[in-house]
Amino acid sequence: MATLSNSFAHDSDSTAIIVPGSPALTISYKQLSADVSSFQQKLAKLGLTPHAAVSIALPNSYPFIVSFLAASWQRAIAAPLNSAYKQSEFEFYIDDLSSAIVLVPQGQADGPAVKAARKYKSAVAECYWNGKEVVLDVKDAGKLAGKGNQPVEKAQPEDTALVLHTSGTTGRPKAVPLSHRNLTRTMKNIQQTYQLTPADRTMLVMPLFHVHGLLAGFLAPLLSGGSVIVPGAFSASSFWNNFNEYQANWYTAVPTIHQILLKSPPPNPKPNIRFIRSCSSPLSPKTFHELEKIFDAPVLEAYAMTEAAHQMTSNPLPPAKRQPGSVGIGQGVEVKILDQEGKEMPQGSEAEICIRGENVTAGYLNNPEANKSSFTKDGFFRTGDQGKMDQDGYVFITGRIKELINKGGEKISPIELDNQLAQNPSVSEAVSFAIPDEMYGQDIGVAIVVKDGQKLSADDLRNWLKERVAKFKLPKKIYFTDNMPKTATGKIQRRMVAEAMSKQDQPKAKL
Repeated sequence: MATLSNSFAHDSDSTAIIVPGSPALTISYKQLSADVSSFQQKLAKLGLTPHAAVSIALPNSYPFIVSFLAASWQRAIAAPLNSAYKQSEFEFYIDDLSSAIVLVPQGQADGPAVKAARKYKSAVAECYWNGKEVVLDVKDAGKLAGKGNQPVEKAQPEDTALVLHTSGTTGRPKAVPLSHRNLTRTMKNIQQTYQLTPADRTMLVMPLFHVHGLLAGFLAPLLSGGSVIVPGAFSASSFWNNFNEYQANWYTAVPTIHQILLKSPPPNPKPNIRFIRSCSSPLSPKTFHELEKIFDAPVLEAYAMTEAAHQMTSNPLPPAKRQPGSVGIGQGVEVKILDQEGKEMPQGSEAEICIRGENVTAGYLNNPEANKSSFTKDGFFRTGDQGKMDQDGYVFITGRIKELINKGGEKISPIELDNQLAQNPSVSEAVSFAIPDEMYGQDIGVAIVVKDGQKLSADDLRNWLKERVAKFKLPKKIYFTDNMPKTATGKIQRRMVAEAMSKQDQPKAKL
């Protein structure tokens, strides 16, 4: 049965999870199963019923893992949240799902998540490992008061196991429900793509409140019988020490993390890495080649969305072809390039990348307008990404449809410009975006972070770029910044960057 409760071997003595520390916490599959079952019983006793939302405001940790799985086993909806949110952010997500309970770390009884929970009468419980079990310490029964001692449930494939909100480029975040079937299908797809086995061990660097970390970094390895190293957060200074000490052989991350690791001292001894996976943001060919050279491992770029329970395409393992600049081929999903009417485009033509598969959400929660515009009549999900496919089925993303720069009818891919700018020896990070223009409607702005110790002027960069791109692709405005605005998961969003850079143009108030 396609449920998370059947997704790993419950009686295995092999290692499932390692939490680094002194001493490290090592959890077998048998213990994980027992701990999740015990926590599920606690949730049932508290009053948690099927389809109720459990907001999990915990950092990457064993309590997060146990509470997430237990909520899904109880037929409830796990709703992981960034524990660093402000109160107003917690309020939005807790209210949007009418959360029955909010789980927080020990000692945070008066934190922003708790204040938000109490505003909407959600139950509040501190959740932590006491050395023997994952404790559910209820601080406020909230709307669960008087509803205790519910039966222990058995999850069904079509139950919603997880709800995450899209970060969207415009408007209110959309709630994406993902069923047990959606999740287990993606887990199988990832396992098959990378041929994951019980011999594999990964280093989790992505947050578990994000679909990348949860599905590719944690659940897929669990399905394969492998193991996961779970530090509290990504740290460049301890990454390779933990990777070597606990004998990991692969990891998956956003390009930002790859770039940080490239800037850090290389690991000694060099680990035997089976592959490096990159996803959630475009990987420049330059970074691709640097990773392969320094770490002596194949780099496999993948393409994913929350609405697809993460992975849609990936470059395959050697000896199959992996293409820098391509996000690879469909993995357990149908991929088509469709026009606005839903008609398939000729091979090599650019249009919207659309997908269909068992891993794809049935539709957004309480958002019929978004559902109508996001699915074709044949059931293909419109990704909002423009791209093309070559004769071998490799997908190339050329930009977000809403982010393409339309300069007087000339459509410019910001990703293409990013990759060009990244080749400049003085550039650390580069992001291109549309800026308003009276003559063309839109023109090009770029934000640049200059490498430490380097000097670069706007004229220098423009003259350098003149040799590499057509004249109409030259940026009108070049902004220099020390820090590129990023989301909590390290993802660069053009809209955020454009908004931050536009503030540089605003006239300063006179004192």
